[in-house]
Amino acid sequence: MKIPLSENIWNILTCPYCGHILDKTPEGAACRNCRALYRYSDSGALDLRLQQKKRYTHEYEIGSPLLIKPGLKFGVLKKNENPEVDFNGCEVPSHLSRERLSYFPKAKREGSIVLDLGCGNVNHRKVCEHAGFEYVGFDYWSGGAQILGDAHALPFKDESFDFIISFALLEHIRFPFVMMREAHRVLHRGGVFIGTVAFLEPFHGGSFYHHTHLGTLNSLLEGGFKVEHIAPNEKWSVLIAQANMGLFPKMPGLLSKTLIMPIEILHRIWWKISDIVSNKNTNEFRIRNTTGAFTFIARR
Repeated sequence: MKIPLSENIWNILTCPYCGHILDKTPEGAACRNCRALYRYSDSGALDLRLQQKKRYTHEYEIGSPLLIKPGLKFGVLKKNENPEVDFNGCEVPSHLSRERLSYFPKAKREGSIVLDLGCGNVNHRKVCEHAGFEYVGFDYWSGGAQILGDAHALPFKDESFDFIISFALLEHIRFPFVMMREAHRVLHRGGVFIGTVAFLEPFHGGSFYHHTHLGTLNSLLEGGFKVEHIAPNEKWSVLIAQANMGLFPKMPGLLSKTLIMPIEILHRIWWKISDIVSNKNTNEFRIRNTTGAFTFIARR
């Protein structure tokens, strides 16, 4: 059974290889330019994954400072005091903290679309639709996605989306700068990009690059984004991440947390002693340097 796509979505689709317009066909879609044919997958998703190799040229400017925004402190994400969307009463996935949700924009116009890069089981759909967006779930493998594709070659027109989310995907991207350029290209000017990336999580799911706070900043800046927040996840420390994903996989979360709790307590006590001895408040550094993942918020 084919997963239906609205005309609004069909109007922004392009060939992932040459970037030209796609025409609907009974089997899927056809490119007007390179004549590539794209069919529906067994899951019913439109399969717009690359069918041949594509060359992507990226230039680097070296010698310029990375920290060009002195106000960026890499601290724990605080709740936005003026959220655009009220999510009370809305079903929210457990990994979407209220702090992250408070930065979700509200759709400003009819027909606004959100792109969920690496959508997995599309469990972000309800919160995105609650914010007024038409939802596009995009993934390379997931059977729940509406569109299958490669984040290095997004099959969408320039400035197609008002909002992009990408949770726990960036570490699985082979060429992060290319993905960032593509995300920037398909986002409207002023549009918001919110996501997370692994830092001190163990290797998982074929992950390539686990990003530090500076690595996350660099990837976003190379993509062309204006970075507003890069925040460590205080509740997802390296100890919890390693216990949950590496040391004791498939063990109930509460039990794995209990096992590492003595080390977690000693860790906090040691840093507290360091604070007293040095007369410095190093708690932000502790959280930043030992987090399992970072949240980022940026704009085009």
